[in-house]
Amino acid sequence: MTDVIQLLPDSVANQIAAGEVIQRPASVIKELVENAVDAGAKNIHVLVVDAGRTSIQVIDDGCGMSETDARLAFERHATSKIRQADDLFSLHTMGFRGEALPSIVAVAQVELRTRRQEDEVGTLLRISGSHVESQEPCSCAVGSSFTVSNLFFNVPARRKFLKTNATELSNILTAFERIVLVYPDITFTLHSNGQELMNLKAGSLRQRITEVYGRRYGQDLLPVSVETALCRITGFTGKPESARKKGVHECFFVNGRYMKHPYFHRAVQQAYERLVPAGSHVPYFIYFEVSPANIDVNIHPTKTEIKFENEQPIWQILSAAVKDAIGQFCEIPQIDFDTEGRPDIPVYGQHPLDIPGGHAAPSVPKILTTPSYNPFTPSKKKPADDWQQLYEQLTDTADSNTQPSLFGDNIKADSTETTSLDLSPTHYQYKGRYIMTAVKSGLMVIDQHRADIRIRYERYLRYLSDAPARSQRMLFPEVLELTPADAALMTDLISSLVAVGFELTPLGPTSYAVSGIPAGIEGLQPTKLLQELLAATGSLHATDTFSEQAHHELALALARQAAVPYGQLLSNDEMDTLVNDLFACHDVNHTPDGRTILSILPQKDIDHLMA
Repeated sequence: MTDVIQLLPDSVANQIAAGEVIQRPASVIKELVENAVDAGAKNIHVLVVDAGRTSIQVIDDGCGMSETDARLAFERHATSKIRQADDLFSLHTMGFRGEALPSIVAVAQVELRTRRQEDEVGTLLRISGSHVESQEPCSCAVGSSFTVSNLFFNVPARRKFLKTNATELSNILTAFERIVLVYPDITFTLHSNGQELMNLKAGSLRQRITEVYGRRYGQDLLPVSVETALCRITGFTGKPESARKKGVHECFFVNGRYMKHPYFHRAVQQAYERLVPAGSHVPYFIYFEVSPANIDVNIHPTKTEIKFENEQPIWQILSAAVKDAIGQFCEIPQIDFDTEGRPDIPVYGQHPLDIPGGHAAPSVPKILTTPSYNPFTPSKKKPADDWQQLYEQLTDTADSNTQPSLFGDNIKADSTETTSLDLSPTHYQYKGRYIMTAVKSGLMVIDQHRADIRIRYERYLRYLSDAPARSQRMLFPEVLELTPADAALMTDLISSLVAVGFELTPLGPTSYAVSGIPAGIEGLQPTKLLQELLAATGSLHATDTFSEQAHHELALALARQAAVPYGQLLSNDEMDTLVNDLFACHDVNHTPDGRTILSILPQKDIDHLMA
């Protein structure tokens, strides 16, 4: 029997490794930009064409590489970051495995131009599918310039399942933002199809956050700072009023590396208990500085999962630091009894001569009262003799059978006509929240807000699938300013927004003029509504049915904004229309997000209560 185990070729092994390291164009940018940071670059430029499908170029002014290093950098497990296993516990660089470049060249065509400061000429290296095509000297600037073309050209299945350009560009922006937030002292630029999306100058951390996410983030941030023997925690957390249910940026960084940590996330959210509504989240940007010996980053190829040796004590430190930041913001005045050296403030009632340079004190207003007055004592005054004058305005021809009505209408006693009051209306509104109506099996209770959400949700879905909805023109158009990530998502959603009645005109790469809104949602803030819609659909990038789920989120968000609110009083006709429209829906029992709309109190339970 022949042997069946054989060693895989390097090209096959690299393609297998690339499946974990290089998942989409955003992964390529992440690895190349992190290498540029490790090379000591102060200016990093990223240029993508067709969201990275056609071309990705990363240019830096770092230390560069020699001719030998440039060729060796594309071999598996070739790295300048570590020399032995013990170095894993003293990492101060972003990369260390030596898998990124071999994984990239295994599934793409790569061209590298690099030169060191001490070299007169640089090196030009071309590799395609792990095969070196050429290596020659060239003239180039100090640093490195990587050009990655035709990503996944030799793996058609991976290339086929890439999402739309707008979705992949949004993923690129997300990965790019996580890096630029760690290094505010480095200048970054990002271009897509020749258009500049980001131009971030070196500055402070707060300034970098404001440049990336907008001015509203900079206004809602509270500084967090604490230093202990275990760790040093710095960064910013949001004010309670900045809480939102979706679209909130929550970032943890450890020694300059982005990480996901649900346990620490709960520590931040616990600090906001009873300060924000249930289900809402507050943005935060928290930076940990921990000894590399106390953490393990070598868990997953993406390096977003990190293990801490002192996890519970750090949790307590983080929670206390966030609470302290909130406490300083929500400062409560306290009584200060230390008045030594303070200026004397005159007290009311103090004589004016005791006040240096004082004027005469104002007189106290007097209140005149009659102590002997008792409202319950019978009056001793006699009635006036001219009481007949009180009835002079009455006509002598007044009908004696006419009696005043409680409702303002005159009812004749001898008339054969009778007025029947609707003493048992079809519906009854309880506390401006529930509609109660009698049914055969008992008493039906309908939540008016949730019922209207279901009605409007199905209506907006029909608008999205059928003809465009009616639009209401705005007297004064409003300008919608978006972040680069939201602007990339808008290109996928704009056709759906037009279908439901929005009128949007591009004013630039990240701004739109809102000149029309769907009919029926007048009185709402269109810019705020559109930002909430983008936040609601921002988590759908990785799905195959993006269009359907985007329509669902869009219709649901519009329905929530336009639905009849709690506390609004409805007439019997309005309640009747609402109930009839509800029972014309596909699902009368639950809202699109699964909440109960109606409930029936059985007749036997009512009889039992009255027994």
